Amino acid sequence: MVWADEFDADGLPDAGRWAYDTGLNKNGWHNHELQYYSAARADNAWVQQGYLVITARKEQLSAAADWGGQRYTSARLITKGKASWTYGFFEIRARIPCGLGTWPAIWMLDNAVVWPAGGELDILEHVGRTPGRVFSTVHTSAGSGGRGAGAAVQVSSACAAFHDYQMHWTPQEVSFGVDGHTHFVYANARKGPYQWPFDAPQFLILNLAIGGDLGGDVDDSIFPVQMEVDHVRVYQRTSR
Repeated sequence: MVWADEFDADGLPDAGRWAYDTGLNKNGWHNHELQYYSAARADNAWVQQGYLVITARKEQLSAAADWGGQRYTSARLITKGKASWTYGFFEIRARIPCGLGTWPAIWMLDNAVVWPAGGELDILEHVGRTPGRVFSTVHTSAGSGGRGAGAAVQVSSACAAFHDYQMHWTPQEVSFGVDGHTHFVYANARKGPYQWPFDAPQFLILNLAIGGDLGGDVDDSIFPVQMEVDHVRVYQRTSR
């Protein structure tokens, strides 16, 4: 294990491990998402009793200088500038929300190259209109957005219980699984960076989006809703 957060200290997320992504609050987030992402705000991201709790709320932070008119708040935590990795085994133990309009995600992005050329690895996504259907997707220049390569699996207790969401990334392939069961493998077809940009560092993202092209219609009666994370662990092979 080369990096981990067990969330064993109550308070704001560890600033040595996590930063907040708020850059598109003013202009609006990708995919027509509806949330405002706050920074270092306990109402949206807080560690308590061994869990990171990311909370989305129905509220307007109109006094914030970067407020873009959003009616919901949430948080988007990233390891960019703190930690990034090339290859490894990644495990995030989490419980996700199922409310209509929720869109939790655990994923990775390239440190430097513009999307999608740098690649994107979606370890977990879930949308509230299809409860329990969790999916993993790979985005590259060869296929991104609705053309990304991926697969879904039904985890009936995804919103009621914690599960281990896992990714094993090697120079040959990236495989995705839940609780040790693989549901999608993306192979390096040796066609170059267009199809395989995954030989460069990527950073980790934990976020809870609301609405948007994938999240869909929102049921305002669900708020507040939470994504809880028990641990994040990263393993890599030792050199010999």
